[in-house]
This record gives sequence, C-alpha cells and structure tokens, in this order.
Amino acid sequence: MTRVLFICMGNICRSPAAEIVFRKMVDDAGRGEEFWIDSAGTIGFHKGSPPDPRMSAHLAKRGYPVQGRSRQLVAADLREFDILLTMDEENFTDTLALDSSGEFLHKVKPFVDFLTGNVAPRIPDPYSGGDSGFAHVMDLLEDGCASLLEKLPAPRG
Repeated sequence: MTRVLFICMGNICRSPAAEIVFRKMVDDAGRGEEFWIDSAGTIGFHKGSPPDPRMSAHLAKRGYPVQGRSRQLVAADLREFDILLTMDEENFTDTLALDSSGEFLHKVKPFVDFLTGNVAPRIPDPYSGGDSGFAHVMDLLEDGCASLLEKLPAPRG
C-alpha cells in the first residue's frame, strides 16, 4: 500500500481538496486498495475543522464527496507516509523542518512537480481570495492528481 499525504498550511483548502480529488480518482480507477490517502496542515489553527465552505462548494460542483477534518502535520508523518506532497514553498520548508536528520527528504515533493497541463510555481492559497481562486486551485489539483495516479505504480502481484 502506498501512503500519500497532501500538505498545505491550514489543512482546510488545498490539501483536503487534493486528498478528496485523489481519493475519488483512485477509487474510480479501481485502485482504492492500493493507497492510504490523508492530508495535514503545517499549523494547527484549524484543527478539527471541515474543509473551507468555499472549497467544499467547488468540490461538490465537480462531483467530489466532501469529507474530512483538519489536522496538524507531525514528525511521525515523515516516517509513516511514502510520499508527502506540499502545496507551496513555505509548506515544503516547514515540512522539512520536522526532519532534522534529513532522513526523509526524498519523500517530500512539491505537488507542482506532478502538473502536466498547467505550469505553476506553487498551488496558490485561495483562502483570502475570491471564487476564481478556488476554481483555479481545483483545476491545478485535478491536473496534478491525475498525473500522480499515473506515476505511482500499481503493486506487483
């Protein structure tokens, strides 16, 4: 089983949306048994909160079931997950700060590395913006999650 963790700052917009999008893509591909999928935030301010209502509306509009509660990233996540995908440079730096030995550096990747149809230096945080920002983030997440699913190998049987 491949364990995938999506990471943003508060875990109420980008990372839970990525988790939801990827989970549906995995299930639709009949590969649900192959993955453990979760999301976390580098800060604990929104701990226990559901996804942002604006992001939830965009997810629902595109046919994704909205679920989950915010949690904060912990050092044990670096050991537990096979790939940790960060939404921006600050999330990347904050995640690596939990790995003082550098042992898990190879597991932490910028989510934008998986974009194929879009070019972006980061997945922008739509929290303080308007409706178009959430739609743009959804476009980026769908692109990157589809590519991620293609690139993560099926288990050998």
